[in-house]
Amino acid sequence: MADGYFLLVCDDVPHDVVLTDPGIRVMDVVQVVRRLTGLSLWRSKVLATQVPAVLFIGVPEEDAAAAVSALRDVGARAETKERPEPDLPKH
Repeated sequence: MADGYFLLVCDDVPHDVVLTDPGIRVMDVVQVVRRLTGLSLWRSKVLATQVPAVLFIGVPEEDAAAAVSALRDVGARAETKERPEPDLPKH
């Protein structure tokens, strides 16, 4: 049997969370990034100030929406992006 990837109808499409602008409350954004990612304060500050920064890769849509909402609550601009589907082998 050949190894391959099968896309099921019930598969949840993974999303990325991208921080596009920290806004004027940078330290509040740093704290939210730290809480969401579990990274150190220093690494969270680096992510929050070097935008665009991908905070999460391949998370479920609900988790991505919650992260974007938390970032927007403190004045940051963030967005979710659907991950592209992998190239499937043609038979």
